[in-house]
Amino acid sequence: MIPIIDLKGQYQSIKKEIDEAVARVIASGGYILGPEVESLEKEIATFTGAKYAIAVNSGTDALLLALKAAGIGPGDEVITTAFSFIATAEVISFLGAKPVFVDIDPADYNLVVSQVERKITSRTKAVIPVHLYGQPAEMDALMALAGAKGLKVIEDCAQSLGATYKGRVTGTIGDAGCISFFPTKNLGAFGDGGMIITNDEKMANLLKKLHVHGAGEKYVHEVLGMNSRLDALQAAILRVKLKYLPGWSKQRNENTSFYNRSLKGLPLTLPVPKADVYHVYNQYTIATEKRDELQKHLKEKGIGTAIHYPIALPFQQAFSYLNLDLTEYPAAKKAAQSVLSLPAFPEMTPAQKDEVVAAIKSFFA
Repeated sequence: MIPIIDLKGQYQSIKKEIDEAVARVIASGGYILGPEVESLEKEIATFTGAKYAIAVNSGTDALLLALKAAGIGPGDEVITTAFSFIATAEVISFLGAKPVFVDIDPADYNLVVSQVERKITSRTKAVIPVHLYGQPAEMDALMALAGAKGLKVIEDCAQSLGATYKGRVTGTIGDAGCISFFPTKNLGAFGDGGMIITNDEKMANLLKKLHVHGAGEKYVHEVLGMNSRLDALQAAILRVKLKYLPGWSKQRNENTSFYNRSLKGLPLTLPVPKADVYHVYNQYTIATEKRDELQKHLKEKGIGTAIHYPIALPFQQAFSYLNLDLTEYPAAKKAAQSVLSLPAFPEMTPAQKDEVVAAIKSFFA
């Protein structure tokens, strides 16, 4: 059996360091925030080149709090992609704002900036680009548009930690970047976790209060916030893993290059990174009209796959209240019907990669 991701294998490869980090936190008696979390914040800031990093308890909370810190609230509109995990858009609704969807470029599954411009109204206050599967969105054009229209840009970097766009790390280009440490991410915790990075001092200072019930100091609540604290155990684990992330990203790229060479010529759409970007391949995602049949075939061969995502956001029942014209999202609809993610985790052996390729070739033979 080849899983879509091998978290047990990853743990075994760095078991001694992880166990020592966990034991250190348990022995300290400090489990919420504290020195481990502060150290992780500094290390993530250094890794990304951001001035500030604020640890929170999930990638979803990172998005929610970044929007709140950007002043998003009832009556506002926030433009985002039609093709992502629901967290990207649900946080907009949670704040009483309206999510406005735009279609994607089928070449990289990221939002189309020209469509963003057409959707801007007097109520539009922000845009959330998603660097889907680990490939950066087209940020130069988006930042130019946002600057001209006075819009905040909150980057969804849940899948793109370490990815770069023209030499800049994702999350440091817009007003804030939102990172997820969900276990299956390239840098995954042993549970939920997240981080907000920003170069905006005012936003950072507000975020530092918002994630601890709005308190600047204990029991002194200056604004209304929430409980979104990263725990010390997760921080300690992430600090160990962060050292390995560049190497893991390099290995994901090597696996991807192998797949692209080996699957070339088959009736598949293969992921190809755009010029001037470094794609970190949180997912290696192909597309085929025979997606469901291929997934069934691979399952029978003992190969794990995943569909990210089977229902585009405008088509989700949760957003039916928006009464959208669903004909506006043909590329997102097609992607939802055709994408399939293959195993590409760093610990894959050459034999495992050969097995995946052989199984795919046998399907199309």
